[in-house]
Amino acid sequence: MELLKQFSDKYLKEEAPVANVGDTVRVHIRVKEGNRERIQVFEGTVIAKKHGGIEETFTVRRVSYGVGVEKVFPLHAPTIEKVETVRRGKVRRAKLYYLRDRVGKAAKVKEDL
Repeated sequence: MELLKQFSDKYLKEEAPVANVGDTVRVHIRVKEGNRERIQVFEGTVIAKKHGGIEETFTVRRVSYGVGVEKVFPLHAPTIEKVETVRRGKVRRAKLYYLRDRVGKAAKVKEDL
């Protein structure tokens, strides 16, 4: 067990990005296409955080051209360049899966002041 912990500690980011549930975040991902690399930005609401340690993930949801798109990002992945918090959300749940059924203004999360 200690050997596994030593192995995973090697790959943990020193300063893990802060992305709380309900926040609107902008995730900068390094994408490799052929022999070129570029930064792709995915902006949306964090609807879930799962696990812990090296396998910690967070799910970001956005509506693009009327279609809901969700992406699951590993928090400590080397492809994640940075996570910017656009606005903080005030929520009372750990998982915001109910936003999937809502459309328009009903799918908004109140801002935490």
